Amino acid sequence: MSRHCSLRLLLLPVGLLAASCAEPLAEPDVVYVEPRDPCAAHSPLRQAYFGDLHVHTSLSFDAYAFDVRVTPEQAYRFAQGEEIGLPPLDAMGQGTRKIRLGRPLDFAAVTDHSEFLGEVQACITPSAQGYGSLTCQRYRQGGNSAITNLGFQLALDNRQRFEDICPPDGSGCAELMSATWSRLQAAARSAYDKSASCRFTSFVAYEYSSAPALSTMHRNVIFRNDRVPLPVTNYEEPTPQGLWQALDAACRHARTGCDVLAIPHNSNESNGKMFRIEYPEGASLDEQRKLAELRRSMEPLFEVYQHKGDSECRNGLSGVLGAPDEQCGFEKTLRKTVPDCGEGTGSSGVARTGCVSRRDFVRNALAEGLKEQQRLGVNPLQLGLIASTDTHNGSPGYVDESRFVGHRGLDDDTPDKQLGPGGITIGGMEFSPGGLVGVWAEENSRPALFDAMKRRETFGTSGPRITVRFFGGADLPSGLCSDPSLVETGYQLGVPMGGTLSVPSGKAPRFVVQAFRDPGEGAQRGTPLQVVQIVKGTLVGGVAQTTVFDVAGDRKNGASVDVATCVRSGEGADSLCGTWTDPSFDPSQPAFYYVRVLENPSCRWNSYLCNALPVGSRPAPCSDPDVPRTIQERAWASPIYYIPGS
Repeated sequence: MSRHCSLRLLLLPVGLLAASCAEPLAEPDVVYVEPRDPCAAHSPLRQAYFGDLHVHTSLSFDAYAFDVRVTPEQAYRFAQGEEIGLPPLDAMGQGTRKIRLGRPLDFAAVTDHSEFLGEVQACITPSAQGYGSLTCQRYRQGGNSAITNLGFQLALDNRQRFEDICPPDGSGCAELMSATWSRLQAAARSAYDKSASCRFTSFVAYEYSSAPALSTMHRNVIFRNDRVPLPVTNYEEPTPQGLWQALDAACRHARTGCDVLAIPHNSNESNGKMFRIEYPEGASLDEQRKLAELRRSMEPLFEVYQHKGDSECRNGLSGVLGAPDEQCGFEKTLRKTVPDCGEGTGSSGVARTGCVSRRDFVRNALAEGLKEQQRLGVNPLQLGLIASTDTHNGSPGYVDESRFVGHRGLDDDTPDKQLGPGGITIGGMEFSPGGLVGVWAEENSRPALFDAMKRRETFGTSGPRITVRFFGGADLPSGLCSDPSLVETGYQLGVPMGGTLSVPSGKAPRFVVQAFRDPGEGAQRGTPLQVVQIVKGTLVGGVAQTTVFDVAGDRKNGASVDVATCVRSGEGADSLCGTWTDPSFDPSQPAFYYVRVLENPSCRWNSYLCNALPVGSRPAPCSDPDVPRTIQERAWASPIYYIPGS
């Protein structure tokens, strides 16, 4: 059997194995800039790989202050199955709560905050200049005050480094930051499997953390290889535009083989700012177009879900047409009332206060991008979707609801803290274990995974390893779900998730979605799937309108879970597949289509935790009817876009 045929057999689910071989696809080149062996497992039809691109360790100022001592090196080993220890610390400074991943990840990125990389090392290294400063003395006390003293700098208009740690002449912190950045690169280099086995991929990365007026504007910066410049911080570049331009100059135009992307996250805490489209005053249309193209190129992805909640959609906000979507209540703030920002912006989203905007949720941001496409000819918000954890415990991929141990060291290390309102910011009950990134790539290597992210062939999950494929095209056959060549046909006659449709005149696009349940871990099978949905967004009179269509399964299948025992009941599916043709397609209107796959209901993490506590010792949230006890885990596949004339 040819290599191509055997790869097809590996990619298709049991029961749909191909009996014959079609003409092979042309294998795209995977260009290795770093010396390494070619991957033995290479598929032109692409495999699904799972990872976590948002991970903090002891090098992050907010993790260290909560007694997290997990190093980047340990975090990468944890992602591959090794044990780590979380606080409280013992007399030797080692974590006493031991955790381990049941299933290793395929890839991960440690994304410690670029801000304060030097300051933290100055404050914890007795021989460092600045160690004895008042700021460092306060930082070493740990806890909320240590974090707010440093972190509040990120919210100021006129940020200045702490002169008692970092003198104005630049001595001290710059050298420490450079040394810490070198350590992060070394940790990623050591973890990267460059053998033909390609068991694990690590990325050199960091988080850029801007928080104007306490609104989250953070980005994770991910590099394609080890040809990287020094990190950009909020001190040098206080705006996202400045970040993109600095990365473009120092990486992409450096002629070193460097490539980079930035991934925004937690728009749900941005008070209408994350996806607000802005240009410098007086910028010409051509200048605006260039900035829009830079944003689209630099930010092809968005982190739709992580431990601080869901940023897909929210009902009841102004400026959006369409019926309410019952699934838009997923993992939202427990605040009783939420003021609407309307067309404006607000503040204090980091603390989960202030107004909420439709632009805080990616579904509406995608519509804003369509408007800009019509006005400017460029869509700066042509985004793909991923998810991650944002763990501050150095524990990438630790997303099992039944094992949730918190995300911020001593800030949520006990049941009372986890079930409470949160410490430094809203947290506790509003947190979740976080999600995972799914990437369709030819192999598990840096260039293959990175290129898949750039073309937006990605999906995110709220934790389970649900696998989903999504193709669209005018010529896709209606019977694809029963065709063992579904994937090959999807690539040949259509575009995958993240792509842009070309539709001949008079034809409506057809889509096919194929989803598989999480196979589970050991004897514990994953939760059955309930329904596959396609969410369409378009413009009606210049106003965003979204519609949700069920294309496979049954969201009224009667499945449920007993929260007292967490035993699931009801019908569900191991796999779902459906084809769908847009019934209201208008070739003159731009549109986006993304997939949402829902599992049957299961227990949320707080149900497992409450059930494990003695009945008489359970805190009030265990019986509070306003606190959700169940969850419908899910996956989101990157949109397929239609642009008239494309």
